[in-house]
Amino acid sequence: MKSINKRKIINDPVYGFINIPYELLFDIIEHPYFQRLRRIKQLGLTFLVYPGASHTRFQHALGTMHLMTLAIDILKQKGTIITDKEAEAACAAILLHDIGHGPFSHALENSIIPHCSHEQLSKLIMHSLNNEMGGKLDLAIELFEGNYQKKFLHQLITSQLDVDRLDYLRRDSFFSGVSEGVIGSDRIIKMLEVVDDELVIESKGIYSIEKFLIARRLMYWQVYLHKTVLASELMLEKVLKRARELSLMGINLFASPALKYYLQNNTFEDISRMLNNFVELDDYDILSALKEWQKSDDIALKTLADGIVNRNIYKIIIDKNTNHYHQISRIKELILSHYKISEDLIDYFMFEGEICNNAYNIKDDKINIYKNGIKEDIILASDMLNIDVLGKTVKKHYLCYPKYIHKEL
Repeated sequence: MKSINKRKIINDPVYGFINIPYELLFDIIEHPYFQRLRRIKQLGLTFLVYPGASHTRFQHALGTMHLMTLAIDILKQKGTIITDKEAEAACAAILLHDIGHGPFSHALENSIIPHCSHEQLSKLIMHSLNNEMGGKLDLAIELFEGNYQKKFLHQLITSQLDVDRLDYLRRDSFFSGVSEGVIGSDRIIKMLEVVDDELVIESKGIYSIEKFLIARRLMYWQVYLHKTVLASELMLEKVLKRARELSLMGINLFASPALKYYLQNNTFEDISRMLNNFVELDDYDILSALKEWQKSDDIALKTLADGIVNRNIYKIIIDKNTNHYHQISRIKELILSHYKISEDLIDYFMFEGEICNNAYNIKDDKINIYKNGIKEDIILASDMLNIDVLGKTVKKHYLCYPKYIHKEL
């Protein structure tokens, strides 16, 4: 039997030609669990604002694998001991770091499976894959969960300067067309070093880190928390909530078998069954359901589904204060009158809450600049930025409701 060539080359629009350096990684990529990521958009409903932002979790995962190989090569060149097994495991771990994302990525986080993050699901799927692969992912899971002796390898996978962030900022900027997100990922990787088992940045790389942190803050306001993106994703959460509510009442809604399983259940004690259904879910399950739900007799389900499919997005007001909240009673009154609904449905037509933007978490692991044998936190080492800018969490309030109502205020 002819052996399969597993050392493939992939043409990536962001980095050019990238390699699959280990046969294990090829096997992971070929698996249906991973192929599913082709059908999950990286930025949820952001394409409703930035038409080019239709890239997928599959592309992002390959990008992080590429950056991981570059980072490991640089660290080895600088004398850090990393074995082939450790390098392979680190690449496998980063390749699988987002395997637990559900349809439309963060847009439906905790909506499909309440109180269960994509990180938790990633761990479950990795363990399932590991059983299937006869333990080949043992070390990758150790690295992913932070249980391995070399801390810096875990930091490459998840930290405030991991290859995940380095890829998504550059990739999301590329596909959305928002140039503020462009970062020098190549230079940052070249400036990496390991000191006392921790990742640090050589002092001459400080300006690239400053640019990285500024880019991250700007991308949150301009892309990830863009007001229309936020409104559309809040609507998506609400439509799933209403669909589940109706399903639990015994109303038979159109849905794929996998989606129907989640609509008809609130608790998931059978982990195996829950996981088997989850890996069948992707964006297409949600979109096909939304197209049918537009025809629903339920006014809340119909309005929300139609709004997403035809981009009739709710009006959203975002402000640092709550001055606009004096309008709530009037908005509520208009909604009840316009849609002729009872008050128990008002939460599907008007919702409020809070969003946060934090470029650098001062309580998390630090980004340390290394100079003359001394490690110094970026907020202290920088002569341009300070803790007030970097460590400040900016909170804003939002109020969301149908556009028709806004015209009548």
